[in-house]
Amino acid sequence: MATMMKAIGFNESKTIDEENSLYAFEMAMPEISEFDLLVKVAAVSVNPADAKIRVRSAVNKTLESPRVLGFDAVGEVVSVGSKVTNFAEGDRVYYAGDVTRPGTNAQYHAVDSRIVARAPKGLTDAEAAVVPLTALTGWEALFDRLRVDPSERKTLLIIGGAGGVGSITTQIAKQLTNLTVIATASRPETEAWVKEMGADYVANHRNLVESVHDLGFETVDYIFNVADTVGHWDAMAELIAPQGMIGSIVEFDSGIDLSKLQGKSVGFVWELMFTRSIYKTQDMYKQGDILKQVANLIDSGRIQSTLTKEINGFNAESLKQGHRLMESGAMIGKLAINFD
Repeated sequence: MATMMKAIGFNESKTIDEENSLYAFEMAMPEISEFDLLVKVAAVSVNPADAKIRVRSAVNKTLESPRVLGFDAVGEVVSVGSKVTNFAEGDRVYYAGDVTRPGTNAQYHAVDSRIVARAPKGLTDAEAAVVPLTALTGWEALFDRLRVDPSERKTLLIIGGAGGVGSITTQIAKQLTNLTVIATASRPETEAWVKEMGADYVANHRNLVESVHDLGFETVDYIFNVADTVGHWDAMAELIAPQGMIGSIVEFDSGIDLSKLQGKSVGFVWELMFTRSIYKTQDMYKQGDILKQVANLIDSGRIQSTLTKEINGFNAESLKQGHRLMESGAMIGKLAINFD
């Protein structure tokens, strides 16, 4: 096997249209540890995390070595670590990666086998590539953070229903729980999309409290915010039911008034899909298990890929186009980049 490979990265935080905001370069092939897989990457997705890291991690400085972005990937296993027992060379796998390691925007990628699963058989590479990060986020939010009981007949409000995380979380909730799902959207095309994903009701996030009330709900039992924590804080505090739970994936710089939740004894919890891999938690293997269950749900026709846009070609311009679309704020569903 070759000792060098092509990758795409950055060493200065620039706007996406600036020269060398992302660029191609040669780097050494990854070395794998005992639990790792070496994967020949076939397709990746572009996530908001990619854009955030690009614009925040090298401000007013130049990184000594280019940083390679990319989390979601689909590809073929070409080598396995000495303690890997559940994968073999030739397996087609998918995963969401690890923010502490070089990313998937490279021809080959090393990843811990415990956060990997075999890719859904019925999906193309692009269709499968957009699933892992958002599916893990939604699954963990529902069952690990909000601690939803699948048998209970309660209500879930998803703020940001048309994006990648909102789209897959709606499907997971409708397939695996008895929750009534209210998803937010504000345009005819996003409203149609969240209904296609299975939402029972659609609320307008521009006037959230009134919109939810107009649907016939004074309060909701769970809120999952994937759009704007601070901007919707007051609305969430008003809409959440006594003893309810609010979860979010959107960090913020300014403070929030947590005491607004005290009178109702409401809980607030963060979901970060990378927590298990960053801290090598004892239950890190659960991410592989979740992805296996998601693949089974997809192959049985119960959940669909949220792919809405494909870009072909593993080059800097393809990645730039992906980042540009992601940063536009107008994406419905998810986009993938096919390497070939």
